Amino acid sequence: SIALAKIFDNLGVPTLILFLSLGMLAGSEGIGRIYFDDANLAQSIGIISLIFILFSGGLGTNRQDIKPVLFQAISLATIGVFISAVIVGSIAAYLLNIDLKYGLLLGAIISSTDAAAVFNVLRSKNVSLKKNLKPLLELESGCNDPMAIFLTIGIIQFIQEPSTDFWSFLLLFILQFGLGGIVGLSMGQLIVYLMNKIKFDYEGIYPVLFLAFAGMVYAATNIIGGSGFLAVYLAGVIVGNKEFVHKKSLKRFFDGLAWLSQIGMFLTLGLLVFPSKLLAITGIGLILSAVLMFIARPIAVLFSLIFSKIGLKEKLFTSWV
Repeated sequence: SIALAKIFDNLGVPTLILFLSLGMLAGSEGIGRIYFDDANLAQSIGIISLIFILFSGGLGTNRQDIKPVLFQAISLATIGVFISAVIVGSIAAYLLNIDLKYGLLLGAIISSTDAAAVFNVLRSKNVSLKKNLKPLLELESGCNDPMAIFLTIGIIQFIQEPSTDFWSFLLLFILQFGLGGIVGLSMGQLIVYLMNKIKFDYEGIYPVLFLAFAGMVYAATNIIGGSGFLAVYLAGVIVGNKEFVHKKSLKRFFDGLAWLSQIGMFLTLGLLVFPSKLLAITGIGLILSAVLMFIARPIAVLFSLIFSKIGLKEKLFTSWV
């Protein structure tokens, strides 16, 4: 993966697509013939990978940069995700001739941008964007998972229990965002305090401790019903903007770990794909992708940023990313 990433880097091929393709080549219908259809294991690998990717992304986020775009990013991560899910879900229900609730479930699942992809594109080549676009896009991608998870879980609950009321949805929304934010910000402060307080004779143990903290933030938040992904990203932002022992070396360590996580996650997702099963749904899949990119996202972004001073060109670029 690393060797091919270097070769294809100069051609402008996104490395994550490369890792996904390599996974498919190694899979049960590829030349590798590795039979893999364990969705639960793939989910676990994906969660662990995202913990490290989001924590690393938070560590590299400058708090001064995100201040001016905080409300725009929150609007995109909530209202924007909701509008994307509704538009894609409604069109999917019509095109697939299925019940609207199943279409909305599909829309909810694909409604949020992928943090791994956004961080990969914006940071791998040190992309320089004007007018706070980079922090806006990074912050939105790091914070939009709770809304997508809330919508997905909420719609599944409604499908299973049609009598589910509005207050259950509202409670789920408050728990996902509220607890995720509170635990992330408070745990970030605690991590910095403990990193400076605990003294080890061996420098090599600090990355292990840092690793454990990232996992603990996610786990603690999930146990009480909050969004672990949001908590991990916010904890990373708090930690990355404070001074603590071995900061430079630990940030480099997590940068490498984030790359390892991206490779591992997308190889696993590639292994999970059976190309022969894609042929029957390729047409509708591409149509829904086009709906998401060219209709749902632009409408969602334009509506979410309707009161912001961001120009039309920047809004269009944001909708594309």
